[in-house]
Amino acid sequence: MNTQTTIRTRRELLERIFQRDYEELKGETLRMTRVRIPGKEVSFAHVFTPTDSSIYRNLGLNIGVHEGEDHTGEAIGMIRFTPWEAVVVAADCAMKAARVEIGFMDRFCGSLILTGGNAEVTTAVEEVVRFFRDELHFDVCAVHHS
Repeated sequence: MNTQTTIRTRRELLERIFQRDYEELKGETLRMTRVRIPGKEVSFAHVFTPTDSSIYRNLGLNIGVHEGEDHTGEAIGMIRFTPWEAVVVAADCAMKAARVEIGFMDRFCGSLILTGGNAEVTTAVEEVVRFFRDELHFDVCAVHHS
């Protein structure tokens, strides 16, 4: 590929890649760069109570600091943020709002999982969304329940 060519959109990139024959691309190096454009957004907020214990295990809620704990029957609250670092503030807000545990927190991807009783997890997730909307002026989604 010509390194002098400026590609402005994803569509232009894909058209450039796929319009050329595979044989012509052999030996070429394609470098993809992940770019994060931080918005101020709570893009996912959901509270549910799984009926199958495998969900807790597959989420890793029984490893690390939670090793040996049985979360079966507890509610799970999941929230997703950008910028990713906002998850630290959200975890603090959730812990102050209700008696919940942090099941998982990833400041590199903006994911927060809370566990506890259904009422407590619901309160914590709703307070986090409210705080981010009203105090930090984030765009937020609705809190979903199942």
